[in-house]
Amino acid sequence: MEQQNSNSSLLSEIEELRIQLEEAHDTINAIRTGQVDALVVKDESGHQLFTLKTADQTYRVFIEKMSEGAVTINHNGIILYCNTRFASMAATSLEKTIGQPLESFVPEASKAKLEQIIHSSWKEECRDELLLKDGAGKDMHCLFSCNAIELDHGPALSIIITDLTVLKDTERQLQVRNTELVAAHAATEKLNDSLEATVRERTHDLVISREHFRLLTNNIDQMTWTNLPTGEFISYNQRWFDYTGLTLDDDHEVKWEMLVHPDDLADTLNQYNHSLQTGDLFEVENRYKRHDGVYRWHLNRSKPLKNDAGDIIFWVGTATDIEEQKKEMERKDEFIGIASHELKTPLTSLKGYVQLIAAYKKEELPPVVKQYITKATVSINKLQSLINDLLDVSKIKAGRLQYAIGEVDIANLVNICVENAYHAHPNFKFNVELQPGFTVSGNQERLEQVLMNLINNAVKYSPTNREVNIAAVQQSDKVRVAVTDFGIGLSADQKSKIFERFYRVEDKQNMTSGLGMGLYISQEIVKNHNGAIGVESEPGKGSTFYFVLPLV
Repeated sequence: MEQQNSNSSLLSEIEELRIQLEEAHDTINAIRTGQVDALVVKDESGHQLFTLKTADQTYRVFIEKMSEGAVTINHNGIILYCNTRFASMAATSLEKTIGQPLESFVPEASKAKLEQIIHSSWKEECRDELLLKDGAGKDMHCLFSCNAIELDHGPALSIIITDLTVLKDTERQLQVRNTELVAAHAATEKLNDSLEATVRERTHDLVISREHFRLLTNNIDQMTWTNLPTGEFISYNQRWFDYTGLTLDDDHEVKWEMLVHPDDLADTLNQYNHSLQTGDLFEVENRYKRHDGVYRWHLNRSKPLKNDAGDIIFWVGTATDIEEQKKEMERKDEFIGIASHELKTPLTSLKGYVQLIAAYKKEELPPVVKQYITKATVSINKLQSLINDLLDVSKIKAGRLQYAIGEVDIANLVNICVENAYHAHPNFKFNVELQPGFTVSGNQERLEQVLMNLINNAVKYSPTNREVNIAAVQQSDKVRVAVTDFGIGLSADQKSKIFERFYRVEDKQNMTSGLGMGLYISQEIVKNHNGAIGVESEPGKGSTFYFVLPLV
């Protein structure tokens, strides 16, 4: 019986508590939605009535929609009102917030500071940063803005709580960036100091280098100059001013052309412009007028200075006085011409006597004599060929290399030369690639001389591979005749000199005879036929010598 009474009593108490909870919940909702303008709070002194002076629907909705937390507390720090945002920041419900001490929502380390702020805020508006518990074990940085307000029952404290989490994260990121910036600034200053030191050092080195260059160029016998890729001249050495008599105030662009001999000007300008356009070495012989009006021969050479990207920065050129060398060459050419003529007559007589001995029929000559006669004939023919080359050179230098011009059939020319080559070099194989119908204007004998020279050179410089290819093909309105061997080949330096007078290819494993005039003479003959001659070669892979002539 007593147990039944106890159960009934508990049920009654539970029901009463449920009713009170519902009433409290309804009261809170009524406050939130603006259905009431006042609330009653019981404390140690009894029940107290709190009424907001400007409480209306609009104000309450505004407070509820704020992104900041809003709290109203009394003198005891009890929360009289808070909006939903504050409950969310504290990670709790409104029911567990209103009526609780505000200090219960801050960590222990911030309670003293909160008490100080609240104490000061009753006298004047205050704001400061505090930590707020977020219910997840982490503290939230917040800005507490406190201001005293007057309610119906008496004063209260209104607190606006702003979440500073994003701001603090931004500050931390800014601090990190600022630290990085400071480090970068320090590194930049260090780099800048290093660069300035390097610039000073390089500038000093450049000044010294420039002075050394100026000292060097002003104390050499050659005239020197520098020019831009556009062709504009930018400097000359002292030797140039001493030789020409010009000064720094003169217009050197115009004066330069006036100083070149009229007969040499066109070729000089063509070579100069070609080098500017292609970047190739500028090399030409011409005559410059001295300050006293005398022209002297000079050898001009200019090479481009390039940067790491391969772009031309400027050109450096020299002009070397070769007047004495020219005179020496003229004297040598004169001697060669005289000596060749003087040798030709007795050599012709000697060849005639040897032929008479070989044709002697009255009695049989001993075999050894016949052998000597054969060897003598071969030597005489070689000597006669050399004398003929020397005579051709002297005629070329004197401008007297003249011959009859007529129509020449290239197929017939090639066939004749190949037939002669078989007789002269029976151990070699000559492959011919020939297209018939090519006719050029020229001299048959001189063009045979050119082609035989190319074939003989191919044989001479092919010690192991005894095969030579000869081809004649059409190129636009020209015909290209080429002789290809598979011999020792030529280096780049050798190719640049191969057509010079008296130049011979030196090869320790393949010693050959000759004066080095064959290709020089061939080049002059081809030029006189309005053609061009050239070579394509690589060391160890053979060479292709060719000449190109205009078709009739």
